[in-house]
Amino acid sequence: MPRLRVALAQTNPVVGDLSGNARRILDATVAAHAAGADLLVTGEMALSGYPIEDLASRPSFLAASRRAVEELARELDARGLGSLAVIVGHPDGPFEPRALGSSNAPTAIAQNCASVLQGGTVVARYAKHHLPNYSVFDEYRVFIPGDELLVLRIGGVDAAVIVCEDLWRDGGPVGRVLESDAGVLLVLNASPFERDKDEVRLPLVTRRATETDTIVAYVNIVGGQDDLVFDGDSVVVDGSGRILARAPQFDEHLLIVDVDADEAGDHPAPAGVHRVELPASESRDRSPLPTDIATLPDDREQLWNALVTGLRDYVDKNGFRSVTLGLSGGIDSAVCAAIAVDALGPDRVYGVSMPSKYSSEHSRSDADLLAAATGIHYSVEPIADLVHPVESQLALDGVAAENLQARIRGVILMGLSNMHGHLVLTTGNKTELAVGYSTIYGDSVGGFAPIKDVPKLLVWELARWRNDHARTRGETPPIPVGSIEKPPSAELRPDQTDQDSLPPYELLDAILEHYISQLLGKDDIVALGYDRETVEFVTGLVDRAEWKRRQGAIGPKISAIAFGRDRRLPITYRPTD
Repeated sequence: MPRLRVALAQTNPVVGDLSGNARRILDATVAAHAAGADLLVTGEMALSGYPIEDLASRPSFLAASRRAVEELARELDARGLGSLAVIVGHPDGPFEPRALGSSNAPTAIAQNCASVLQGGTVVARYAKHHLPNYSVFDEYRVFIPGDELLVLRIGGVDAAVIVCEDLWRDGGPVGRVLESDAGVLLVLNASPFERDKDEVRLPLVTRRATETDTIVAYVNIVGGQDDLVFDGDSVVVDGSGRILARAPQFDEHLLIVDVDADEAGDHPAPAGVHRVELPASESRDRSPLPTDIATLPDDREQLWNALVTGLRDYVDKNGFRSVTLGLSGGIDSAVCAAIAVDALGPDRVYGVSMPSKYSSEHSRSDADLLAAATGIHYSVEPIADLVHPVESQLALDGVAAENLQARIRGVILMGLSNMHGHLVLTTGNKTELAVGYSTIYGDSVGGFAPIKDVPKLLVWELARWRNDHARTRGETPPIPVGSIEKPPSAELRPDQTDQDSLPPYELLDAILEHYISQLLGKDDIVALGYDRETVEFVTGLVDRAEWKRRQGAIGPKISAIAFGRDRRLPITYRPTD
């Protein structure tokens, strides 16, 4: 049984940075060659970053991507790496627009490809067949599907190549893998993180390994891209379902593993299969490899790491030097500050306390405690003298006067942002965004929302986890106990609490889960045992708040249905159910 040494390059690409992404692939190839790999595989679109959205409709970008692939092939050869087969994910085009039945939009001019580089040239190319058109994916409208399976014969083994969604769909390329009698299945992926994704993804990889009787090498990209977070978690599984190697989550990593695959037969390639024979790599260091099987952390640590990765990469990839956020002493701003410190370090985080005449002493002291525990930059900007003249001139009272306080705070944060170049973080959670419990142009101002997809109850859970995590490492817990234990309040009027106008969060989050994530109607939720009046009140808040959500900052997606790409509803809407 021939042995193949496979390297999976789990990289963190930047969308559009063709030269920078190529350098990452080049560095991984150098290391893989030194380790005696027979082939190296990148993630989906590792050369361009993913998703490229409507850049796939820009001919100049597609032409630049094609040139970058060819230049990378020549550079690898010039560095003495040309004998190593390198399979790179990238967009290709421009092609003449064409619709293939109902498989794609007729205006598409690009393909989502995996190209095989060897000997200084592109020796083969595979185009993704199945183009997802659900959740955060819009590939149907921008890509032309492929129609042929690629099989590489290398080192006496047939290795089939497919891209991401092709693994998820029955039939198509997966069906041809079995027909081709391949021994290895190489899968390039850009699979975004969401909670419990591994409970679906790993069983899928295992099932496909069993169904196709192959060793499946699944490589995913890693890092944040706008509101998406890619967790890596690349894995190699054999035909019995045994994990041979696994990369860590949320880190760049080169995963190298020896696989003992079935020897390639001498039968002709079946219809719809393009077989290419590759010379064996000249890199022949066959020193035994250490076992490289990462273990996944628990659920809360995964979620925290996803939020940290999303914020860090949004800040760094967009060139921000620092972030600023309001510190109210409450749980949401405390958790956002702790995420920011873990993502960027305390020296790049600027907290601002903006007390009003309604701010409690414990809220002010909790903000002080958080700043001291985390070591961030910290300043206090009282708002009373700024609120009074506007409030007096416009004779504001009631909710209008309350919202004015939030808007003055927004002005302060945006002013500091303009002056010092900070990115403003808005600290609203998913529950508040769902029911519109925020002031537009007030506490909603900002360019990134770290906990936008985190329900209120989960905010508390993550806060407790982060403090416990600090204690186990002998560190100071970052989040004050008072911020966790006190009743949540916007503190815009005397003795205000959130439950003055909202149901208890245990009830509210449960109804929102049914309505938003499970897509149940009001009658369906009532049938589960909830009070009709409460259900109608909550769902009405959600429906009416769509206009606010459309204007809000993006934030990292960690759930199956996040506000934004996942949930696209009209603003002008008169519910009938």
